[in-house]
Amino acid sequence: MNTDVLQGKWNQLKGNVRKQWGKLTDDDVDQVQGDAEILAGRIQERYGRTKEQAKQEVDRWLENP
Repeated sequence: MNTDVLQGKWNQLKGNVRKQWGKLTDDDVDQVQGDAEILAGRIQERYGRTKEQAKQEVDRWLENP
């Protein structure tokens, strides 16, 4: 899945995001609005990951949501 599809299917994928990254709040997920960069930033913030680690996690998830 690419970032365009992520934005288009965001409402359907919110639950999957919450399952994958349980520390994200509903507000975090709502603010992402399908933007992979913002998602990576929230993961970085909540989980203490580096920017690169968070981006890699999102990329892996996008390959198989």
